[in-house]
Amino acid sequence: MKKTLLAALFLSLTACTDPDSARKALEVNGYTNIQIRGYAGLMCSKDDTYSTKFTAISPAGHSVSGAVCSGLLKAATIRIDV
Repeated sequence: MKKTLLAALFLSLTACTDPDSARKALEVNGYTNIQIRGYAGLMCSKDDTYSTKFTAISPAGHSVSGAVCSGLLKAATIRIDV
């Protein structure tokens, strides 16, 4: 039972998204037509609290997908799939 509880706690801490902050970070950096897609899986580092998947139009006009990674005491980082 302890292992199950620890696993549930671990998953709840690692599967966090922050759609509002992700959208704001993308908008401030010139992205448009932003679609938030949920949790981004393994795209962010272990030091990131939030990992939010997205698709959008880049400032250069290209269709892109990626993740916005952020933490409680750190700024957001936009990571683009290649």
